[in-house]
Amino acid sequence: MWIDSEYRRQQYGPSETRSAPLKMTSEPRAADLSLARATFTARGKAGNANFMSNHELTLKPTRMRTHPHTTRSRLMLEVAAELVNRRDWPYLQARINLREQGSTEWPVTLFASDSPAAIPEVAAGKTQFAIINPSMILKLAALGSAPFDAPLPLRAIAVLPSLDQMVFAVTADTGLKSFADIRERKFPLKVSLRGQPDHSLHIIMNHVVAAAGFTLEDIISWGGEVRYDRGMAYGANRIGAVQRGEIHAIFDEGASTWGNMALEVGMNFLSLDEALLTRLESIGLRRGLIEQTNFPKLPFDVPTLDFSGWPIYTHRDTPDMIVSDFCRALDASKDRIP
Repeated sequence: MWIDSEYRRQQYGPSETRSAPLKMTSEPRAADLSLARATFTARGKAGNANFMSNHELTLKPTRMRTHPHTTRSRLMLEVAAELVNRRDWPYLQARINLREQGSTEWPVTLFASDSPAAIPEVAAGKTQFAIINPSMILKLAALGSAPFDAPLPLRAIAVLPSLDQMVFAVTADTGLKSFADIRERKFPLKVSLRGQPDHSLHIIMNHVVAAAGFTLEDIISWGGEVRYDRGMAYGANRIGAVQRGEIHAIFDEGASTWGNMALEVGMNFLSLDEALLTRLESIGLRRGLIEQTNFPKLPFDVPTLDFSGWPIYTHRDTPDMIVSDFCRALDASKDRIP
């Protein structure tokens, strides 16, 4: 008969002195034989194992299949992964802190961010790895363009591919053809923007209107309205507001998710002219193109701004060993990332 030491470890802990019931199994297991056996080695005169003076005693402990710290951390991480995968779960953004057991410091933080709000944290060394959408925001930070006061010491270590463009959609009855027309006509535009206050869209919008020679406040002074609506552009509170005649325009990213819907309800896409695009490129933004091939009701390709790429980035001085370990873990888990 063989004592199932793994069962004993799980139920009563590894202590050899603690009295506890033992589970008996009919046959030994190879894993238990190799992991649970305590080996005593006595070296001495004539190999006498009972001779105790000047002899070395070696104890080999039972090896655990998984460290308890790993089990507890994996439990929480796996539960979090299940929660953020649910459509009815509203809390979809994760921040993960890692440390040695018992330490008062948290030296590694991973932040599944999408906004520029994480950039100062990474630059200050408070967060080691974060994500930004789109990639050109990271270029603004590297160049020190607004809203950043100076170039920041950041480095991209990987990019999740995500082809996207900014869409400046207006109803046909406005008669607007290009973004510059808004200022030239001082049009009282009623426009919906993304309600998330820290979204990258707002940085880009501030640059676009500034390069075109006006502000969002100017639109209001001309008799228009700037709304900050919750959710994506395809929502009933946004594209639905166009259908109900409440607003003239939606300015947002995620072209593939709502661009065709906008065209179906009779909206047009405003183009950014060459002079405007050149000014925007000079500060670090990147031109894009809304292609007719992807939007069947679009009469021609529309020059706009790019909104592609989700860079994973870190501080310039993050230790190479930590970055390498992160990259190895990313590569090992890539097939499980949706």
